[in-house]
Amino acid sequence: MIDKTIRRKHYLFFAIGGLTVILLLGLFNKAIHYTSTNKYCASCHVHPHAESTWKLSIHNNTPSGVSIKCVDCHLPPEEQKARFITRKAYHGLSDLYAYLTLDTDEIDWAEKRTREASAKFVYEDGCKKCHTNMFPSTLNALGGESHLKYLRDPENTSCLQCHQNVGHYRGEIGLTIEDDDSSEPKEIYTELTDVKAFSNFTEKLPETSVAFNMVAIPGGNFKMGTATTEPYRKVDEGPVREVVVDSFWIAEIEVSWTEYLAFFRATGSQGRKEAVEMNEEVDGISGATPPWGAPDQGWGKGTRPAITMSHLGAETYCRWLSSVTGRNYRLPTEAEWEYAARAGTNTPYFFPGSPKDFEADGFLNKVFGVDTTVINSYAIYRENSHNKTQPPAMVRANQFGLKNMLGNVAEFCLDYYDPKVYSKYPKGIVKNPRGPRNGIEHVVRGGSYNNSAKDLRAGRRDFTKTKAWLVTDPQIPKSIWWYSDSKNVGFRVVCEYNSKDFNSENNN
Repeated sequence: MIDKTIRRKHYLFFAIGGLTVILLLGLFNKAIHYTSTNKYCASCHVHPHAESTWKLSIHNNTPSGVSIKCVDCHLPPEEQKARFITRKAYHGLSDLYAYLTLDTDEIDWAEKRTREASAKFVYEDGCKKCHTNMFPSTLNALGGESHLKYLRDPENTSCLQCHQNVGHYRGEIGLTIEDDDSSEPKEIYTELTDVKAFSNFTEKLPETSVAFNMVAIPGGNFKMGTATTEPYRKVDEGPVREVVVDSFWIAEIEVSWTEYLAFFRATGSQGRKEAVEMNEEVDGISGATPPWGAPDQGWGKGTRPAITMSHLGAETYCRWLSSVTGRNYRLPTEAEWEYAARAGTNTPYFFPGSPKDFEADGFLNKVFGVDTTVINSYAIYRENSHNKTQPPAMVRANQFGLKNMLGNVAEFCLDYYDPKVYSKYPKGIVKNPRGPRNGIEHVVRGGSYNNSAKDLRAGRRDFTKTKAWLVTDPQIPKSIWWYSDSKNVGFRVVCEYNSKDFNSENNN
């Protein structure tokens, strides 16, 4: 009798436990379903206009009337149950924390909309779940080429490269030719700057309000390249060579939007003509066609460095500047750039410190953090840029008086890129070295706002990546003037100095 009673209790407990589990699972599934609705998502999201921009997007305003839910893009597919739930919990707690603790007016929403930030909360599994046919009959040639590249090289491509703005409508923003402070009255210059000696001067462009400072860099010797003992050194940074460069002028800051837009106003082609021409009789240069989208990324113009122009665009700007001023402007050679960046030093930076002092990849640095006070005062990079370019006034100059030689935007050089060029220079001291006169890609130097400290070293070399920087350009053929997928490269100009010209003028 006792055994039957015990068994009955066991059955009862088992039944109650089973019903409880079923009830909890039911409540859990209901909770999952409820918290996956658009209404619930909108209730705790702190970013402004998220719901309204989604309603205007092609993911809601579709020809078929089928509306895509928030979770279809911002969570893994629900079929991946464990991953779906864990990521849902992570994003939910993150949103709740933001809702309870953050001031929405202090959040940098422009940064949140960048491709790098979007990759953290947009899941391509969801894209592929809905878009099962990547080659529909309505796909154009550019789309077919891009999708084929995605299938062949998924690690280096993503849906966000081309489709970042389809989830939330942002509007079509084109290039405006007005500066950020265009409402303020400005002096219009009527005469060129008269340069009579090798010293710093301010270049003033006639019939414009554009002026910029040029710094006189006395020629000298320096060691070009990096020693094998330098932290984070790359193979293409050596061997170290003894180099001599002649004197030259170089711009105090990178070419700003104010300067580049003066060129665009004077030479820009409003059609889609993708050719560069120069009439020697009238010094007329046919310049850039209008870009697609906002080349300044909405970050602002004014003194911020101009970005997204191609290497050809930078070279054409220099030709135009030469024709306007009568001086020989061009891009710096790689040797001139490094000489100017080092400013008499032979350490990784022109300021005190080793890359290991500023990188948080060592055990002690990860545990105790890094002291970035010094580098933050001289360079705009990943840790202090807010993921966009910044005005040059934010940092201090190097010993030559140049700002942003390291950081803010990387800079085009005149030379074609050759990873072994240093070993190909003649033996002994090399005077005014130039890289190969022919090639495919050009040298890029200095690192940018989205690089860490190790890539801001004075000897660090990089190069243009033309094909990768034009993946999302909708034109066929692709633009020769603007990079659609590069927003961290700009340039500064060099003006050639010839002592004979000054001597002859003084003699006369």
